[in-house]
Amino acid sequence: MKRLIALLGVLTLVFPIRGAQPADVGQRIAAAARQQIGVTKTYDPGYVSLSYPGGDVPRSTGVCSDVVVRALRQVGLDLQKEVHEDMRRNFPEYPPKWGLKAPDKNIDHRRVPNLMRYFERHHIVMHEKLRLPDSYRPGDIVAWNLGGGILHIGIVSDKQTGRIPRIIHNIGRGAEEEDILLKYRIIGHYRLKEGGSLGH
Repeated sequence: MKRLIALLGVLTLVFPIRGAQPADVGQRIAAAARQQIGVTKTYDPGYVSLSYPGGDVPRSTGVCSDVVVRALRQVGLDLQKEVHEDMRRNFPEYPPKWGLKAPDKNIDHRRVPNLMRYFERHHIVMHEKLRLPDSYRPGDIVAWNLGGGILHIGIVSDKQTGRIPRIIHNIGRGAEEEDILLKYRIIGHYRLKEGGSLGH
């Protein structure tokens, strides 16, 4: 019996049991976003000089984009670095806003239009059925137009209210998980590709 148990242990190492592998990247992103709830308690859009790469404002505060940046760093994608490098190589491809004439590693990755353009250029854009709840998976990234020229971004949760996925975001009160997916006009839906600079 002891020999059989030992043999089964060896076989498990060689042929892992199905279902025992780590959660997929979307689940990991959603979990990383949820860890910010109760930690990021305020909203502060002020310009801050950041270290590079891996720079961040204090985790107790931030803006909507910081929820996304912090979550994706936990799965191996540093948007500060990726957006900055892509803008250095392809500055005309990014929105001509804010009067900038060159990339700014302190703020570019914290601006929703820049994140949208980066995801359009390097990840999966979900063009269709933006208002169909079944189109969304945990870890997807969603952008909204709140009106008045104000854009917003958040992460799809792995929890739902009825059939509608909740969103983990910071809309002004710190990181929260809410049923807001369909409450504003959706202008972007993105899903990360695995591989490249994305960790596993």
